[in-house]
Amino acid sequence: MNRNLWLLAAAQGLFLTNNVLFVAVNGLVGLSLASVSWMATLPILGYVVGGAISTGPVARSQMRWGRKVSFQIGLVVAFFSALLAAYAVYGKNFWLLVSATVIAGYYSANGQLYRFAAAELAKPEYRERAVSMVLAGGIIGGVFGPNLAQWTQHLSAEPFAAAYGALAVVALVAMGVIGLVNFPPVPPKKTGDHSGRPLGEIIRQPVFIVSTAAAALGYGVMNILMAASPIAMQMCGHPFKYAALVLEWHVIGMFAPGFFTGRLIHRYGTTPILAAGVALNVLCVVIALSGETVTHFLISMFLVGVGWNFLFTAGTALSLKAYRPEEKDKTQAAINFCVFVVMAITSFSAGALVTTSGWTLLNYISLIPIGIAGLAVLWYAMLERRPNAI
Repeated sequence: MNRNLWLLAAAQGLFLTNNVLFVAVNGLVGLSLASVSWMATLPILGYVVGGAISTGPVARSQMRWGRKVSFQIGLVVAFFSALLAAYAVYGKNFWLLVSATVIAGYYSANGQLYRFAAAELAKPEYRERAVSMVLAGGIIGGVFGPNLAQWTQHLSAEPFAAAYGALAVVALVAMGVIGLVNFPPVPPKKTGDHSGRPLGEIIRQPVFIVSTAAAALGYGVMNILMAASPIAMQMCGHPFKYAALVLEWHVIGMFAPGFFTGRLIHRYGTTPILAAGVALNVLCVVIALSGETVTHFLISMFLVGVGWNFLFTAGTALSLKAYRPEEKDKTQAAINFCVFVVMAITSFSAGALVTTSGWTLLNYISLIPIGIAGLAVLWYAMLERRPNAI
């Protein structure tokens, strides 16, 4: 870990503070402002959709201006979108809140590239560990995000309006942190330069398919359960302070393993860690289906967090084999677009299912993406026995 990686890990923590607070309060604020209950998670969905439609523009800004400038633009968007969300809550304007979260998605599309930037700040033999350790910085968001939501819940006349205002301050702090990172310079463009293989050729590779499936489906399972859990806990009669506690431990589960996941990947390889992530997701669902106490919520959400870490970190490490240096921007954009599409589907499904069909059915449905991810990992394990097939 060098100075730049520590700073990038701090930026990742501030990015996750934004994400976790959004998840903690958007569903509840949406439930209070929406005309019908199934629309409660539309503000969360807006954040994800905004990220999906921003992957292209973000990739172009990264190619044109480099990592630092592009990341700073994302933080400027984060600052103003947070203020717009606060204004929407004060005005009790549901659709303005959704619009604010769509705009904030541009920041999310930028923040999702922090893990790839980490690989560029380390020596090739340490790339997996660099990705893992920078992702571990998200533990800051795991602790700070839910607590910030709880501390600011009643600081304003409208519940949670101050929480969005606090995110504007977090964005300003993150600007200062990113400003201190020394990213590799943008290579000068020369006549005759090309961007490598066509994207269609890249995404047909088994290594791209499996790494993207692991990252996207791992995120999807985590997202559908995380987005629904505050609403499910409220429906079970648990106070918001317990929902904040569950989210805190969930995000700790997501990022604390980052301190050793890279070493596990380096020692055992990506496939065993991907398989472990799938197994942890199954265990999460089993516990979630066994009861609806705070303890059941806490343990299941902690486990799905660890499962996400294994799938997302190992998937990211595996994806580094799918592209050449000149292909990184478009390939990373394609990976993140797939992640955001799955997140969009699960964000909408979370609110619709938990408010109409309940927490139990939602958990059973989450077994579908878990099963698909498991099949993808099994397929890749079989391909590894035939190196020429990868």
